[in-house]
Amino acid sequence: MNKLPETLQEAILYFTDQDNAIEFVRDIRWPDGVECPTCGSKEVIYLKNQRRWKCKHDHSKQQFSVKVGTIFEDSPIGLDKWLPAAWLITTCKNGISSYELAKDLKVTQKTAWFMLHRVRLAMKAKSFEKLSGEVEADECFIGGKVRNMHKHSKRRIKANNDGNWGKTVVLGLLERQGHVRAMVAPNRRNTHVHAHVLSNVELGSALYTDEADMYKQLNGQIVHEFVDHISTYVQGRVHINGMENFWSLLKRTLGGTYVSVDPMHLFRYLDEQCFRYNFRKLTDQEKFMIVIAHVIGQRLTYAELTGKTGEKDPI
Repeated sequence: MNKLPETLQEAILYFTDQDNAIEFVRDIRWPDGVECPTCGSKEVIYLKNQRRWKCKHDHSKQQFSVKVGTIFEDSPIGLDKWLPAAWLITTCKNGISSYELAKDLKVTQKTAWFMLHRVRLAMKAKSFEKLSGEVEADECFIGGKVRNMHKHSKRRIKANNDGNWGKTVVLGLLERQGHVRAMVAPNRRNTHVHAHVLSNVELGSALYTDEADMYKQLNGQIVHEFVDHISTYVQGRVHINGMENFWSLLKRTLGGTYVSVDPMHLFRYLDEQCFRYNFRKLTDQEKFMIVIAHVIGQRLTYAELTGKTGEKDPI
């Protein structure tokens, strides 16, 4: 493999060459030699004119490209656009909107939006290890400001008020000197909060929260301490400033870059922001390599994304 790009400019120049792009994904996907994704055989030949491989064994899918079995599968868009797009999405500090990506790649906004969600799938956390040590827990609300809503919407929210103010609840956990995790929840009731904490935090860890009541009934399974924000924000080691910092970054990205996020897709934006926060100390090249390593074995169709099986795939 040639010297890999370290900046966006180098990435665009490097991946403009289709052969470079194919060799790059090939070497990551098949480090021990190209294998047929259908039968697993290494008896394949490369069809240079078609930029595809052909398996020597007789079956219905003898020919295959490097895209098969990845988030790029069934996309007519070349890797010369896919890989710079993945670099942009991975490294932009506040994200990149579908309109801006569409303009940069010369594709439609609908296509760019679908590409963004495919890359977000590769940014989803793959670790199942529980958080441990000192862990901060907090929640936030994502949605429009009530004062900006139409008066009829305000009345409906007031009539059906469940404590969420018509917004989407997001629960967050942050391991000190470690990673952050965030998930969408239907509400802030003990059932959901406790399940979130116990499934993600090692028993015996120290859990720091604010004065919210739902964290106070974990039955001694977690060492829980809280800080009362009415009087102070820091009490020795007890504070949730790390989670508050993550929420501010998340809201700046959602409000400043994406502007309007459908609640059904919010978990995908959380995956993106968690990835960006957890790997913030790595170089752009290192973050890009992590994402590309995770495109393999992932697939997201437009029907799955939108829930509209009859709608045509934009790419």
